[in-house]
Amino acid sequence: MKKKKFGYFLMTSALVAGILTGCGTGEKSSTDSGSSTSTEKGEVIKIGANLELSGPVASYGSSIAKGVDLAVEEINASGGIDGKKIEIIKVDNKSDAAEATNAAIKLTSQDKVAAIIGAATSGNTVAQVQIANDTKTILLTPSGTSPTVTIGTDGKLNEYAFRTSFIDPFQGTVAANFALNEIGVKTAAIYADNASDYAKGLAASFKETFEAAGGKIVSEEAYVAKDTDFRSILTRIKSKEPEFVFIPGYYEEVGLIVNQAREMGIDVPLMGADGWDSPKLIELAGAEALNNTFITNPYSAEDPDETIQTFVAKFKEKYDGNSPDGFNALGYDSVYLLADAIKRGGTDPEKMKDALASTKDFVLVTGTVTVDDVHNPIKSATILEYKDGKQIFNTKVNP
Repeated sequence: MKKKKFGYFLMTSALVAGILTGCGTGEKSSTDSGSSTSTEKGEVIKIGANLELSGPVASYGSSIAKGVDLAVEEINASGGIDGKKIEIIKVDNKSDAAEATNAAIKLTSQDKVAAIIGAATSGNTVAQVQIANDTKTILLTPSGTSPTVTIGTDGKLNEYAFRTSFIDPFQGTVAANFALNEIGVKTAAIYADNASDYAKGLAASFKETFEAAGGKIVSEEAYVAKDTDFRSILTRIKSKEPEFVFIPGYYEEVGLIVNQAREMGIDVPLMGADGWDSPKLIELAGAEALNNTFITNPYSAEDPDETIQTFVAKFKEKYDGNSPDGFNALGYDSVYLLADAIKRGGTDPEKMKDALASTKDFVLVTGTVTVDDVHNPIKSATILEYKDGKQIFNTKVNP
């Protein structure tokens, strides 16, 4: 199938208008789940944003929100979808799973949104899945990477759950191959958050890939979220003399781990995943400590790809010259992914679900997306390296 150059909507507002004009809306009766009076009248299409706008991982949700706002602004300025403007209803889940559940209930029962974007983390997304399935409301997480978002613990497909990001096993595999083939190490240690499905999934896939290719894991350790002193465990890791340390987790703890590891003389390459991607990481770790560290990420603002550079320019224009991070890009892409599904299927939940599930070769900022049979996007990953406090584009890895 020919690739749909949706990412190039950024080139001119005329292109955006040309693609979105004529979108179907699948209007529903007032008794349908996810419908809204405004949508029925043809005025707006309500989309919820259930995001971490405060709390421990507020950096993620706030970044997603900025990307969402930019995309909505562009689409609405070009006439919306079949003349209907997008209205974003944001709810702060406070970086808490129970709050995410409450927010999903509000968005579906009171605001009657057609879809929900969020949450940023896997745990806060999984907390909404049952509500999404019960109310037949599309739930699209920009960055929830755990397989449990789309496949339940019973092994069944979560019918209304989708994601814009790649999944943890892919990130872990990419990181292991990078360590083995690009850096050239043969031994590694793993230091992961033992309370996070995200971190545990990454650790498991890294270990499996690394060992299958002949590498040796010399140490496996765990920390607990909100810990601040990691020196005793880092001492044990150092004693095993690994050539590389994989640290899947979120920026709050990772920043301190990197800082303390370097203070203790652990100077080998350190690597994580998209959970590191926050400006706060540099504040916590320090620019010098982050040298010789790497992450897997959805994209790089330095990637010369034309779609990416057009997005970067638009983002900088709106946000005072600030360069967009991966969460900005995923929030932006999530809106366009939903807009494309509404264009093809309307706001009827069944038709929108089927449209999302049939997405193929759809060009977005964070990669060309084809949705697989378990609602995960098949897309590339980017390796970023930290140098003097800045993220530097290293390479792009295709699935």
